[in-house]
Amino acid sequence: MSFSLLLASSSPYRAEILAKLRIPFTQAAPDFDETPRTNETPSDYVLRLSVEKARALQAEHPEHWIIGSDQTCVVDGKPVGKAGQSDKAVAQLKQVQGRKITFLTGLCLLSPQGREYTLVEPFEVHFHDLPENVLERYVEIEQPLDCAGSFKVEGLRITLFSALSGRDTNSLVGLPLIGLCELMREAGLEPLTLAEA
Repeated sequence: MSFSLLLASSSPYRAEILAKLRIPFTQAAPDFDETPRTNETPSDYVLRLSVEKARALQAEHPEHWIIGSDQTCVVDGKPVGKAGQSDKAVAQLKQVQGRKITFLTGLCLLSPQGREYTLVEPFEVHFHDLPENVLERYVEIEQPLDCAGSFKVEGLRITLFSALSGRDTNSLVGLPLIGLCELMREAGLEPLTLAEA
């Protein structure tokens, strides 16, 4: 069976996670508007974006199975965006101190025939209660200005957390492998059969 897999993301971190499955894949970055819709729940938002990312590349890659994913940090029931500036990043981090925050990752596996297999994976993060000068130092070192919630899950973020809770820590970086394997099997694909030795 000929099998081609495409990751609809330019993220090196998502690529590093997907590589753990040892299934050959290529990457391409989709281009579309990620603005949330009016009255769209965080769960609906990440699911829609994961599907739209996969669909955006389907015409160019009609023979591929395409993986789309998107993530948001939810605070008080609302998705948290990217700060863009250091002072706003510190303010975002102050907002979550001592709290439990949910991350939602939308995942879509799109078949060459256009069938969509989807899920939303939750993951909870418990934040330390840290003083403002420590948060300022974190922002100075990591520069997480283009990251939702103002921290890079790939970097020093572990210094901010007191506990993690969820079935797959990969979902924190935006690609839950347990969920992806479930979607593949639902689609009739066996990850271990497709893996290279």
